Amino acid sequence: MIGYIKGTIAEKLEDRIILDNQGIGWEILVPAVMLDSGIRVGDELKLYTFLHVREDAMQLFGFFSRDDLEIFGLLLNVSGIGPKGAMGILSTLSADDLRFAVLADDAAGIARAPGIGKKTAQKLILELKDKFKLDEAFEKKLGHAQEPAVQHAAADSAESDAVQALVALGYSGTEALQAVKKVQVDDTMDSEAILRAALKHIF
Repeated sequence: MIGYIKGTIAEKLEDRIILDNQGIGWEILVPAVMLDSGIRVGDELKLYTFLHVREDAMQLFGFFSRDDLEIFGLLLNVSGIGPKGAMGILSTLSADDLRFAVLADDAAGIARAPGIGKKTAQKLILELKDKFKLDEAFEKKLGHAQEPAVQHAAADSAESDAVQALVALGYSGTEALQAVKKVQVDDTMDSEAILRAALKHIF
């Protein structure tokens, strides 16, 4: 209904901001990471929004990117997770981190979010696993990479190649991803170096 709102931050509160758009103050609930990102009163901001309608209230949720908004929508479709739980997850894990946590069956990582227990995290993984693909997860992470972009792109590409090599060796995608995620990757490592290091975490 409301795709995005662009305006000036009029107020910054504990879990929301008031965004002034042509004299109208929109009260928008936002993830904690956004409030901690350095935004200040007076800043110009564009937020992609989700309007949640209940019997007793209408709430507007806002996100820096359309990707975060889409992930928020997916989380709301998981049984047992409402807007508060979804915001808690996105305040703890970025959209990229959540995708990898789901693909790697990392229920413990997801359960770090406030109000999300291990059973709910496992249910989330079960219900969202078929929504994500490893190659798409890497592509999106590359797209979100900040400077130095070339270095990040090279590292992420090498990690993706290492995961694919492990799968080719007969390991499941989850085993491969978990092993590669345990490697402390730096800009000097190519896919072969990452593969060798990942194998140490399997055996």
